[in-house]
Amino acid sequence: MMKNQYVYRNQDITLDIMLKIEHVVRLISIETGKSFDDCLYDFYRSKAYAMLQKTSSLMWAESAEFITDEFFRENKVL
Repeated sequence: MMKNQYVYRNQDITLDIMLKIEHVVRLISIETGKSFDDCLYDFYRSKAYAMLQKTSSLMWAESAEFITDEFFRENKVL
């Protein structure tokens, strides 16, 4: 069993969050022209990613486009 699970109201949302991260990073990569790996590193260091990890923030329920916009607002890269 996984040690690092994301749970919201007794529901495992780990896969939802992982897929959301992949989608967000892919959108960042397309927008910036940077490699997926570079964008993943940048996203992991962002406040948007930190909020996504806090299930109580409900950021995971937002669209990938919304989270991507938050990332760009935070980094002022539009």
